[in-house]
Amino acid sequence: MNTLALDSSGLTAAVAVMTDGKLAAEYTVNNKKTHSQTLLPMIDEVMKAAGIEPKQLDCIAISRGPGSFTGLRIGSATAKGLGLALNIPVAEVSSLDALAYNLYGNEGCIICPIMDARRQEVYTAAYEFVPASDEGKTGSYEMKRIIAEKACPLDEILEELEKFGRKVIFNGDGVPVNRDHIVNNFKQKCAFAPETLLLQKASSVAAIGEFIYLNGKAVSADEHVPVYLRKSQAEREREAENEQ
Repeated sequence: MNTLALDSSGLTAAVAVMTDGKLAAEYTVNNKKTHSQTLLPMIDEVMKAAGIEPKQLDCIAISRGPGSFTGLRIGSATAKGLGLALNIPVAEVSSLDALAYNLYGNEGCIICPIMDARRQEVYTAAYEFVPASDEGKTGSYEMKRIIAEKACPLDEILEELEKFGRKVIFNGDGVPVNRDHIVNNFKQKCAFAPETLLLQKASSVAAIGEFIYLNGKAVSADEHVPVYLRKSQAEREREAENEQ
């Protein structure tokens, strides 16, 4: 099967093609260009590099959020358009799940992606990797979410993580702006992902998306909607005006 994966949930724009569980091509841009400028040309380049025609795609895997409201809308619109045009389903992948998957196999540690949600909050969740008992393959892991995804103040998630009493590895675009605070305030051992694994990777979206598709959990392109976790600034301002 062939999966086209898109991630525009943050400043990073990422596109990948996965064929039968193997990464065929990946393209990442993290240079502050708008996703409306980069995403479609990136898709074209990745498809050509992978030697895949649009009609050969079986599924579109999309980072469905949380993340940048504008970025998510662009990515979702692109995924819906392609899915409808090609009559193929969309595998909706949590942005936080995909970030955690970047650190696949870190057994014994907790993985905590943090995305800058502004307003002194982060989008976050927490995960662990446990050996997969049903496959019988050495080095195969199952990723489990142990704290539900949410938008919250950084100190709230740090307090929750401390209760596990385990080392935590942080990644996501919230790390650069919050690293010093975590080092100075977190009461358990911690580490930070290297730059190559810190931000969004479309290959992680592709891997999870392929699993979703093969397990019959993809949705129709028409059904797909992004997940924001909280209301947009425009919605909040409109509600405030109505309350006055």
